[in-house]
Amino acid sequence: MLKEIGYQREAALRYAKQWAMGRNPRYLDFEHLGGDCTNYASQCIYAGSGVMNYTPVTGWYYNSASDRTPSWTGVQYLYNFLVGNKSVGPYAAETGESGAVPGDIVQLGNSNGFYHSPVIVAVDGGRIYVAAHSYDAYMRPLDSYIYEKARFLHIQGVRNWQ
Repeated sequence: MLKEIGYQREAALRYAKQWAMGRNPRYLDFEHLGGDCTNYASQCIYAGSGVMNYTPVTGWYYNSASDRTPSWTGVQYLYNFLVGNKSVGPYAAETGESGAVPGDIVQLGNSNGFYHSPVIVAVDGGRIYVAAHSYDAYMRPLDSYIYEKARFLHIQGVRNWQ
C-alpha cells in the first residue's frame, strides 16, 4: 500500500547548500553533456525525499550515468514526472510564484521551451533566491536571470510502499 511519508525540505536545503558550488562524486557531472541543473535539482529533491521511482522510462531514479531515467536530468521530463506521479516518490503541483517555498523547483524557459531547473533556497521579502548548477549559484536572486517564462513546482509530498 502506498503511504505518504512527507518531503523533508530542510534536508533538501542542506544538500542544496552543501553541493551548490561543487559536485557530489556519487553522480556524474552533466555540465558538458547538456547541463547539470536538473541533475542537481533531482539530487536535492532526493535528499528531501529518500525515495526513487524505479518505473522504467517514466520513473525517476539514478543508479549510474547509464542507469537512470530521463526525468533525473531532463527539464521537461522532471516536470512530467513530478506533476504526473501517482506512485512511489516525490510529487508536485504547478503553482504561481507566490505559492513557491524553499525546497521547491522553478523552471525557466523561452519560446522554445523550458531549459533550466534551479532549486528555491529562500524567499525573503517577496524575493526568491535559488541554487543551481551549470552556472553554479547559491542564494542567487531569481530576478537576476534573464528568461521569458517560469513555472514553479511545489513539492507536495513523497509516497512509498508500506
